[in-house]
Amino acid sequence: MKSGPVNDGSADPKQKPKIGDTRPDPQEKPQIGDSRPAPEAENLEGTGSGDRKKKRRKGNRTRGRSNGQNSPVEALTDDGPLELDEDTLRRRKGRERRGKPIGRYLMCVSVSQGSTQVGVLEGRSLIEHYLSRPADDISEIHGNIYLGTVQNVLPGMEAAFVDIGTPKNAVLYRGDVQFDAEDTGKRSQPRIEQVLKSGQNILCQVSKNPIAHKGARLTQEVSLPGRFVVLIPNSDTYGISKRLPESERKRLRKILDRVKPEEHGIIVRTAAQDITNEEIERDVSRLVGQWEEISELASRSSAPALLYREPELAFRFIREEFNKDFRGVLIDDQEMYEKVRSYVESLNPALADRIQFYDQEEEKLPLFERHHVYEQLRKALDRKVWLPSGGSLIIEHTEALTVIDVNTGKNVGNTNLEETVFQNNLEAAEEVAHQLRLRDVGGIIVIDFVDMERKENRDAVGNALREALSRDKTRNQVFDISELGLVEMTRKRIGEGLLESFSDACADCEGTGHTLDSELVTGKQ
Repeated sequence: MKSGPVNDGSADPKQKPKIGDTRPDPQEKPQIGDSRPAPEAENLEGTGSGDRKKKRRKGNRTRGRSNGQNSPVEALTDDGPLELDEDTLRRRKGRERRGKPIGRYLMCVSVSQGSTQVGVLEGRSLIEHYLSRPADDISEIHGNIYLGTVQNVLPGMEAAFVDIGTPKNAVLYRGDVQFDAEDTGKRSQPRIEQVLKSGQNILCQVSKNPIAHKGARLTQEVSLPGRFVVLIPNSDTYGISKRLPESERKRLRKILDRVKPEEHGIIVRTAAQDITNEEIERDVSRLVGQWEEISELASRSSAPALLYREPELAFRFIREEFNKDFRGVLIDDQEMYEKVRSYVESLNPALADRIQFYDQEEEKLPLFERHHVYEQLRKALDRKVWLPSGGSLIIEHTEALTVIDVNTGKNVGNTNLEETVFQNNLEAAEEVAHQLRLRDVGGIIVIDFVDMERKENRDAVGNALREALSRDKTRNQVFDISELGLVEMTRKRIGEGLLESFSDACADCEGTGHTLDSELVTGKQ
């Protein structure tokens, strides 16, 4: 059996693939339109200056190491089927029409040897997309727990850099440090250098993936998420989601009084609405067992070491988002389908029938082509987005922030200029929220709406933007629109965005979009 790709003569094997190619280059990131898995990339030693530079930056580190002698604790995704009575199953089953489940959303999972892609559609519109590479302990580490070593403490930055075994040291800020008041004397807010010392081993969790040249962000307040509750080890935290009605909160509070471990904190999630006592108790017991395994592994591991790894992308999404609002989950990989269905049967058996296998041998088109995911992804990677009435958005990314410019374009309106601009901005507000969610844009965002003279129109556009963003579960904050039509907002950034997932910076211009005329710059003509 051949271990590498075969050149059938149809294309130059050295040529970098483009969007739409049916077979990705094993040396490159997956491209939109890939329908065949890329073989494992061989560890080839480069000879150029770029390769030497990477080796200097990494030093003696091993990519994604976990000391080898101990395997990390894996999140439990198969806890056995959950048995519920017929009335409970019927109540949780969700709406159906002519025997088929109906819902607002559809989740499509496409699996290849090199990556797993998840697309979420609302109707026929793609609203979210996620890309994950298997066993990626370098860039996809959000939620992982490590035994790290403090490399250096910077009092002036109120931060410490911690070696967790990744190419770049992770950063731990003062506000994320946990300490014992007895060890710090009478100071209620000790300085970071009084709590952490170079060479000290600490237990920490990744709260933000490494992005570009920045390392991962850490916290010492470890949490283990389950489907219905979140366990906060060695804490007295006690909370119930405020999204639940008061009557439900009172019921859950009585259950927690019985099942909450004395030495750990518990937060009840919104998904716990109407669940039984046994389900909460089972969730808590599973998480406590995982924490005991993590603690035991930490006691016999030498830093840096990976202690706990979050499950694969599809399982994380099912755990966090899947409910009866989804009319189905389509998976084009048999092994992944069986694992996910078993996982759902252990969490919410009433919805297990909505997990379906998409057989590409029987279907005429690949899953993502069947639901026009590739087509919508290509549009989401363009800097220009057209609005229904002829206006447009121009989306530009910079080092510090993302800028979105709203233009009227071909929209000439029917009545007067103010009304035309107002309606164009309303369309733009809805589309901006959609694009931020689809492209997973995070950080500081500035939106330049077309100028409006009337204050009530500016307020209406601001409210429309907030209403559209309320459907986005990623935390965001929107400030009032200024007289110049500018809106400043922030959206939590956890990992790389859609563009970064499918692209690399240009080697010639280094991402600037411009190349200098060397003859003019040096005066040699």
